Amino acid sequence: MTQRPALTPLLMRLPPPPLARRALGLALTAFLRRIAARRPAILSRLGPHGRARFLLDVSDGPFLLLMEPEARRLAAHSRRAPEPAHDAAIRGGLAAFLAMLHGAEDGDALFFSGELQISGDTSAVLALRNALDDAELDLTEELAALSGRPLDRWLRRGSELVARKSGLVLSRQEVTP
Repeated sequence: MTQRPALTPLLMRLPPPPLARRALGLALTAFLRRIAARRPAILSRLGPHGRARFLLDVSDGPFLLLMEPEARRLAAHSRRAPEPAHDAAIRGGLAAFLAMLHGAEDGDALFFSGELQISGDTSAVLALRNALDDAELDLTEELAALSGRPLDRWLRRGSELVARKSGLVLSRQEVTP
């Protein structure tokens, strides 16, 4: 199993600023809607699982995320509150989620190694994973496109620096067989 970077434990103990969860949810929802508009094949690839509610538990993050693809909503929920109702859950560290999303690690390998765990409707999770794999998303590029010039260049450079310093995979990687 690969040693993955984790968010600093101190960050996890800090209380989020007031309204942070709500603001994060609104920002993530706007970002998800932009990605869905730019890449509609992601949602169509989900088929009937587009109605599923996916709990994304980034275990070293301060919030739980609830993704509702059909509604194009991604909401942040407090870890202190009961989990929101969901059909399927994916749990793991941020590094594993980013490695899978950006193609640096195979999703199946991350599941079989235990770095990511799934529960609930496994066929919905498989459909989501396949849709994301096919889309070949790059979160840095999506954010850069959102920010426009000249911020896009600075964002890419900043992302490269953070990736080098943290070990997180912040942009699309091609896996060599």
